[in-house]
Amino acid sequence: MQAYALNFGCTPARLMSALTRFSVGMVCRCGRRWRPGLLLGLLLMCRVVRAESALHYKFQTWQEDDSRIRVDSHYGEAEQTWANGATLRAVGLVDTITGATPTGQPVPAGSDQVPLATLEDERRSYQVEYTHPFESFDLAVGYGSSKEIDYFSDVYSLNNRIYFNQKNTTLLLGYARADDDVTAAFLPEPRRKKVQDVIIGFTQVASPRTTFTANLSAGYEEGYLSDPYKIIQKRTEILPGLELNLTFPENRPSERKKVIGFFSVNHALEEMNAAMEMSYRYLRNDWGIRSHTLEWSWFQRFGERFILRPGIRYYRQSAADFYAVDLDDSAIVPPPVATGEAPYYSADYRLSEMDTWMLGIRGIWVINEHVSIDATYERYLMDGRDGMTSPSAYVDADVVTIGIRLWL
Repeated sequence: MQAYALNFGCTPARLMSALTRFSVGMVCRCGRRWRPGLLLGLLLMCRVVRAESALHYKFQTWQEDDSRIRVDSHYGEAEQTWANGATLRAVGLVDTITGATPTGQPVPAGSDQVPLATLEDERRSYQVEYTHPFESFDLAVGYGSSKEIDYFSDVYSLNNRIYFNQKNTTLLLGYARADDDVTAAFLPEPRRKKVQDVIIGFTQVASPRTTFTANLSAGYEEGYLSDPYKIIQKRTEILPGLELNLTFPENRPSERKKVIGFFSVNHALEEMNAAMEMSYRYLRNDWGIRSHTLEWSWFQRFGERFILRPGIRYYRQSAADFYAVDLDDSAIVPPPVATGEAPYYSADYRLSEMDTWMLGIRGIWVINEHVSIDATYERYLMDGRDGMTSPSAYVDADVVTIGIRLWL
């Protein structure tokens, strides 16, 4: 679950007129692409050259069907921009997670539902980022920390945006590193994980109405990459002629490499008081997963203060090489703890072959030059494609987000 926010400090009239004059693509800190949408990216271009402050609050609730997982997120952001263009941003996030999730066991005999395990957790995280402008580039440094009951993470980032061609071309170079500790109570000792990501990308203004963005990123993870709460089942002979269904911790590789390619086009349609964004994302990792993400958004202006944004996202992924619903037909003898060494196995349905859809609509109302509010409803749909994972493992969800932004 992630929340996103941008700062835009201009009058409503300038804010709305930007929609039909420019289109830009945004790239985020921490080596991940930040895409809150075309219109919100456009609003950045309205920033006046003076000291300004902004406060932003969002609440989001994610509720899966059949009372599965519920996540309530509170997100706050404070941003200060000085006359020279330097920006300090501080972000805080609190998530509360409750409900039930599949354990990894297959459907038991006489049932059509996978076994579930209840969970309850809270995540508190914050991030601070400082961006300083120079004559032909901006340099941003950031630090973030996240804490859960059994998971701790520290993240460091460095991003450099270099401008060419009268700022019609922007080159992005970024690096991020995360140091994580997994401290589940039943682990014999804390397990560690390190994640490193790099990104290179560019944004090109092709015309006053059209902008292209292309990014290429790569990541490397090492350490404890298994989920400590996922198990896998194997029918095991305890005594001659006596077999029982026993469960064991999943065992994923201790390394993962990934490459991500991304391309988007933003186009403003002045005659319709609207704008459109389309994007494609391809991911490939050495666990065997290949994924494709297609996304489309439409931004329609009504009057001087209201914008409606319908959107759709489609995602398809292949299964991890070591995904299996159980180990009954394999010669693998699972050890009592995850080792990170071959043989690998996981029954986590999130590593299976699947399709997902996200359908949503968002409204943005700029009340005046100091206040705007927004509300979003999205429907998340998930379906398995491998023919062996129980359909009951996959779940749909409703997502509702509301937010308010203040310019001071």
